[in-house]
Amino acid sequence: MNVHKNARLTPQGRLLMVRRIEEEGWTVAAAAEAAGLSERRAYVWLGRYRAGGERMLHDRSSAPARYRDPVPAERVAEIERLRRRRMTGPQIAQQLAMPGSTVSLVLRRLGLGRLAALETKPPVVRYEREKPGDMIHLDTKKLGRIVRAGHRVTGDRRDRVRGAGWDYLHVAIDDASRLAYTEILPDERKEAATGFLIRALCWFERHGVTVARVMTDNGSAYLSRLFRNICAAAEARHVRTRPYTPRTNGKAERFIQSSLREWAYARAYQSSAERTGAMPAWIDGYNLSRPHAGIKGLTPWARLNNLLGNDS
Repeated sequence: MNVHKNARLTPQGRLLMVRRIEEEGWTVAAAAEAAGLSERRAYVWLGRYRAGGERMLHDRSSAPARYRDPVPAERVAEIERLRRRRMTGPQIAQQLAMPGSTVSLVLRRLGLGRLAALETKPPVVRYEREKPGDMIHLDTKKLGRIVRAGHRVTGDRRDRVRGAGWDYLHVAIDDASRLAYTEILPDERKEAATGFLIRALCWFERHGVTVARVMTDNGSAYLSRLFRNICAAAEARHVRTRPYTPRTNGKAERFIQSSLREWAYARAYQSSAERTGAMPAWIDGYNLSRPHAGIKGLTPWARLNNLLGNDS
């Protein structure tokens, strides 16, 4: 057993102290002073030694000598049955005449502490388009403007900068290859979103990718007539996610998480301009050299060339 970090003596030190008293004739007060203990504590160790010998000088377990009786299996089953009828913990406790704390403990052990646990989760459906351009995912993410070092840099919540406004990260990522295009824009209104779409389509086209579908969420910019007209002019079908289901656009969501972790919040920037200036290098690394687990460790650029049948 490990000795407590604040213990004055180890078992060997305690043995030396009691032997000085028992065999060498030291007084308890003198032996306690030499060991750096109080006289009262020295009497405790001496009493233990006289009661059971050297083995009693070791630390005892802090585990309780006995545990309270566990909840019977029949009662646990009854709690689960009532929970699956969507009864709350206090209602179950009242009906079974049990302490609410006991019912709460049983529910947590059963994994039913929240009523949401009773809902059947939809199966995860993973998909991947076969050809580059079959689908590109668009999304945006608000980034707080940097005017001075804030709480993310200093670690002090009192340094939070309020009223500085927002920059908006617009992203477009190809479903098949994971090749990504990004811009920082001042807003996410329809003019900005539509302009970004036009530039993204041109960028993908320069890399040999003709876009057939564009997936977005149901933001007002993406629902605008202007955005719809650009999709129609590009002969790209506009596919919208199901409301309140961001996982449908999961590749864009996952890319945004990576960009926040590896670029936007990867280090302390002194200004928004400095953060924006660091983005091109990061996105080039993402596309050209960063291995991607979702495409078997390939880079998006290598995956694109493989799918297009290019040699390089």
